[in-house]
Order: sequence, then structure tokens, then C-alpha cells
Amino acid sequence: MDASVKQDFEKRIKETIEMVRPYLVADGGDIQYIELTDDMVVKVQLLGACGSCPYSLQTLKNGVEQAVKKQIPEVKEVVSI
Repeated sequence: MDASVKQDFEKRIKETIEMVRPYLVADGGDIQYIELTDDMVVKVQLLGACGSCPYSLQTLKNGVEQAVKKQIPEVKEVVSI
């Protein structure tokens, strides 16, 4: 993937994460963008209460991943590291 294309995707991903962040913070958690792989997988780290919550996988897939894929359909998956 071309570096400028990747930078554009990363900018859009970060903007989308900023849109969902308030919902995580309201529950005592947070999220940090880590990287976008060449095969269009977004890696994030769930922090605070979200890092240890038994529902964190649901939050990641039904909240964060859904929002990211809606804004950037090229993204294949969002995973927590």
C-alpha cells in the first residue's frame, strides 16, 4: 500500500475512533489506535475498564469495528492487541 494512501486511511480511522471514544470514556474505558496493517486490519488497544470488561469483545466488534467499517469499508477487521 502506498504510504500516502495508508496515511489517509489512518487519518480517517483515527477520526472515527474519536467519534466512538466518548461512549467508552463514559463507561470508564478508553481506546488507543495502534496501527493499520497492509491487509487492512486495524489494531487498537482497549484501556481502563474496557481492557478488563467481559463485554469488551462485543464493544470492539459491535461498536468500534462497526463504526470504522461504516466510515472506511475497505477495513476488513478491528482487533484488540
